[in-house]
Amino acid sequence: MRRPTRAHLSRACLLPLLVALPLAACGDRTTTADNTTTANAAATDAPRAKDGRKYLSQPLVTDFYTADPSAHVFDGKLYVYPSHDIDGSAKEDDLGGHFEMRDYRVLSMDEPGGKVTAHPVALDVKDVPWAEKQMWAPDAAYKNGTYYLYFPAKDRQGAFRIGVATSKSPVGPFKADPQPIAGSFSIDPAVFTDDDGKSYMYFGGIWGGQLQRNTTGTYDPNGSKTDLGADDKPALTPKVAPMAADMKAFAGKPRDVVILDEKGKPLLGGDHDRRFFEASWMHKYKGKYYFSYSTGDTHYLVYAIGDSPYGPFTYKGRILQPVEGWTTHHSIVEWKGKWWLFYADTQLSGQTRLRNVKMTELKYNPDGTIQTIDPFVK
Repeated sequence: MRRPTRAHLSRACLLPLLVALPLAACGDRTTTADNTTTANAAATDAPRAKDGRKYLSQPLVTDFYTADPSAHVFDGKLYVYPSHDIDGSAKEDDLGGHFEMRDYRVLSMDEPGGKVTAHPVALDVKDVPWAEKQMWAPDAAYKNGTYYLYFPAKDRQGAFRIGVATSKSPVGPFKADPQPIAGSFSIDPAVFTDDDGKSYMYFGGIWGGQLQRNTTGTYDPNGSKTDLGADDKPALTPKVAPMAADMKAFAGKPRDVVILDEKGKPLLGGDHDRRFFEASWMHKYKGKYYFSYSTGDTHYLVYAIGDSPYGPFTYKGRILQPVEGWTTHHSIVEWKGKWWLFYADTQLSGQTRLRNVKMTELKYNPDGTIQTIDPFVK
């Protein structure tokens, strides 16, 4: 099993902070997003990484830290639901104990490259009855006049569960249900609604995401720290569950999301360049289902294609090469006639726990494969 080395954890630029970043602002804030195409990061005076490379894109907001951006278009406007990084006291570890996020704020944009509005706190862990800490990567959905915010958090037994909160506004505030979604576990919920109106939640993550501690359906606090520990066996899979009509419950038992290699065999646990680690996302392009995810300790965003929202999905390649910083978590959305990739790195802080979200255009080849993006300008 590969573990994150100090080199991996320290690939960030280690630039001094440009501003003193507050944990949460009390009202809407607006900045200019001049980073939404691959061309506009090429200015000669653009900030550079420690090794001298220029960034492809610039952060959407710079006065607080954001990561794990989940982007959606509601009524033609773009909304990004990121996690909100804070500079906590926990020591950095392999299981993400240093990611101490405790609330969410929503970003919105009217046009690509336009102003980004950072809205007030949408949901705080203190307002979630069942949750104790670590509100990690969220997602959102809309149905019949209600906006839904899905989020993972640790309960008071230290197990990650997935909660749901609702609002009549896409930016909140959201009111959390008193209990997590029954049958949910692990992290990184991503809700996809198909053309027929049916919705599905994809979720899961290994290592700190605890997928390997939920293999029997019951959380095992003494389970494996990393994965199944079997490099020559099929890797742990993310999960998918159909959503009930009220969007607050599973309509069926979670299933395995099987990811196959070019020979039709499940990816193996030792295949760290391709196997699932965390950060599920689903989008549809020309009738095909694109399941994308992070490989974690090898730092790639990759994707697989299938003919059904349940899969199986055949691995096709990389979406994004490694960014500056350890984690990689993303979303993909069509907006204003183009496709966009949302991701994060550590440009502003140089610290694994303090990230900043970015966006750039995503392009397809004629055969439907995705053109790999380099987060740096050559």
